[in-house]
Amino acid sequence: MPTYIYKARNMDGTVVTGKIDAETQRSVIMKLKQQHLMVITAEEEKSNIFSRMTEILKFKGWVGLKDLVLFSRQLATLINAGIPIVQCLNVLIDQVDNKNFKRIIMTVREDIEKGASVTMSMGKHPNVFNQLYTSMIKSGESGGVLDEVLERIASYLESVQSLRRKVQTAMAYPGVVSCIAVGIILFLLIFVIPAFKDVFESFGAKLPLPTMILIKVSDVIKTYIVWFILFVMGVFFLGRLFITKTEKGRLLFDSLLLKIPVFGPLFRKIAVTRFARTLGTLVRSGVSILEALEIVAKTSGNKIVELAVMGARSSIREGERITDPLRECGVFPPMVIQMVSVGEETGALDTMLMKIADYYDREVDSAVSTLASLIEPLMICVLGIIVGGIVICMYLPIFMISTIVSGN
Repeated sequence: MPTYIYKARNMDGTVVTGKIDAETQRSVIMKLKQQHLMVITAEEEKSNIFSRMTEILKFKGWVGLKDLVLFSRQLATLINAGIPIVQCLNVLIDQVDNKNFKRIIMTVREDIEKGASVTMSMGKHPNVFNQLYTSMIKSGESGGVLDEVLERIASYLESVQSLRRKVQTAMAYPGVVSCIAVGIILFLLIFVIPAFKDVFESFGAKLPLPTMILIKVSDVIKTYIVWFILFVMGVFFLGRLFITKTEKGRLLFDSLLLKIPVFGPLFRKIAVTRFARTLGTLVRSGVSILEALEIVAKTSGNKIVELAVMGARSSIREGERITDPLRECGVFPPMVIQMVSVGEETGALDTMLMKIADYYDREVDSAVSTLASLIEPLMICVLGIIVGGIVICMYLPIFMISTIVSGN
């Protein structure tokens, strides 16, 4: 179980610090809340070297999910205690470490003091408070349940953060191993094989075909390595430009992402989880279904899902069912379609969506664990075959030295 270092304020207003063992940051907040402590910060304890590197590399101007989660949960606690919103923001301004976020909260407070609503004040900062955030705040503000909505936002953002961490976990190991493998192979081809080449040439005899091919590949890479790197960077840049700047490129990339072997099913489950969690949270918070679907489409992260959700929105506007466009896109499994259909008919759409999200959260966890257990031996085997093949090609002339010498 990880250890968290926390800073909190007790009932007397005194700031206290300490360490606590908990599964997640949310568990830390709940445990300290039971001790009548209001959390200011709660960070997982890291090694000293890593902590220093984090401090050096940390970009102070960027407002991350952690900042938003802590802000939302603390603001909900203060509002629930009956403290006026302006006074709540004054307390939070003193507790926020991020200078840019502190400036934004001060601007929000000033706008509210001038008579603007919380929704309008936060809506002026879309890079921090996106459409999903402000729509839920608007719903909570108009319904008089702003504290409940803020708690819901914090829980949702924690789920998003957890999902993002799972994706990073799934992609990190193959990425790191692939980079190491490419580095080892290039090192052998550029530095090691040329040294063996001089030895082989001193034999003055015809070398085995695999060794000759390997030497030729080494010569080509050593000669054109700079051009090769520039070519790869150019392809990457143009490809990224095509994907991010053109709708056709984005559609093609997202479609391939859901179909690639091994990773495709994982990305599909992540898309379903994100869709269900976001839509369920918005509907439960009182956001209209049409506005909720528009927000879900924009935050889906996948063009195929975005088109399907916008199709569902059009169907509802025309008085039709939400499930038909979702079924046609091919992303959502039959079970999801059926549960959404039941929720739509019974008026419990938000409950069904949250159940879908919870189920697929567990599916993503299982898929990540399975993927990690499969990729590790697979990558080791591939790397072993490539490096082993290079080593055999290099030592093949030495194994056949008697034949080469007699031929000479």
